[in-house]
Amino acid sequence: MLLENKTAVIYGAGGAIGSAVARTFAREGAKVFLSGRSLSKVERVAQEIVAAGGAAEAFEVDALDEDAVEGHIAAVVKKAGRVDVSFNAITAVPQPGTQGIPIAQLPVDAFIAPITLYLRSHFLTARAAARRMADQGSGVLLMNTPEPARLGAANVGGMGPAWAAMEALNRNLSAEFGPSGVRAICIRSTGMPETETIDVVFGLHAKVMGITPEQFQGFIESMTHRKRSTTVAEVAEVAAFLASDRGSGLTGTVANLTGGLIVD
Repeated sequence: MLLENKTAVIYGAGGAIGSAVARTFAREGAKVFLSGRSLSKVERVAQEIVAAGGAAEAFEVDALDEDAVEGHIAAVVKKAGRVDVSFNAITAVPQPGTQGIPIAQLPVDAFIAPITLYLRSHFLTARAAARRMADQGSGVLLMNTPEPARLGAANVGGMGPAWAAMEALNRNLSAEFGPSGVRAICIRSTGMPETETIDVVFGLHAKVMGITPEQFQGFIESMTHRKRSTTVAEVAEVAAFLASDRGSGLTGTVANLTGGLIVD
């Protein structure tokens, strides 16, 4: 198993991406500490993992609350003795009013909101975990961004700049904590139609373009080499590899899962 005897903390574990990563990490032997703002959703995921023979615990944590994040990671380390992996999968930004609006018509607060929310959450969770990982001499910080982090795209407002800033943060985390044995990696995917968030996003973009959501999805997928979107399962499987010792040569970089939509 890739993650045997590892302790992993997953934020946003009640959502499609966070829950898939949690299940995959547990299957690969990690003890997973799941958190989210909706405890009932996170508890359901933890119960499924335990029923399948894995080890999981659920906590209610607002990843935008500094005290909550610090208190949670301290509790995890006190109980497990260490934290080996931190994956932040939060999607805290409301999409209506943020995407699907031309920049010329976008209110400043709507533009700034995703930059503030995404960066605050990822800074808080990464800092909390990295401090402990540096003390123990090892650990992996993971995050996920979609393709507008790298590509210019219309009507994404502040989302593209927010995701680009996350990738910059990932590089800085690697530079600062790498000498202490901590790796930082971003997984870049396409939007994933399996998730509720992307259903909303595709609808917003389709509306402004005067096409159906299905046509918008087809438009995006036509630009990839595989002619399809990244799947949630693909993100989870790659996350498990990157978090494992087999991925030890990777840090300060982006794992490109866009299927050729972006070619590095």
